[in-house]
Amino acid sequence: MVSNSFVWVCYGLLKGLPSVYMSNAVGLLLGAYYFKCFIEFCGPMAINLPGTVSQHIKGSGCIVLLNLCLALSGLENASEIIGKEGVFYCIILFASPLAALKHVIVTKSAHSIPTPFTLACLLNCMAWTVVGWWKIQPSDFNIYFPNMMGLACAVAQLVLKGVYGNSSTKDLPK
Repeated sequence: MVSNSFVWVCYGLLKGLPSVYMSNAVGLLLGAYYFKCFIEFCGPMAINLPGTVSQHIKGSGCIVLLNLCLALSGLENASEIIGKEGVFYCIILFASPLAALKHVIVTKSAHSIPTPFTLACLLNCMAWTVVGWWKIQPSDFNIYFPNMMGLACAVAQLVLKGVYGNSSTKDLPK
């Protein structure tokens, strides 16, 4: 979340889009706070992440440094490079709950799909799709496309919730 938000802050600043950089600055601050809380409660050797906390800090640091250098480089197409990177991160972020798809189908339970996150993604992606397609002129692919994909992922997750519900998996055969 920190890396994704930072990329969009850079993109919004380079494109002169206050709605993009201001809203993502809030996401950047919240992401940093969430990560701080995660470290406090889970510790530096937490196994809830792929990799260690240290690796995540180093990876995010590299992303921030790379994009900061790119944004300040004066390259004519820096905003487009950063925008495409943002598209990549957004799609990963919004599609990540679908990683549990096989588990949901096998267990016939959508308990592993977080409903609040899915609803937040649905509303967020719907709003940014509208902004990217209709409010920013000319329409901005880097904003509307990943959010359309996120919208599709959120709908797919809600369909799985509707089909399978949150039934307990402990009663199912293994």
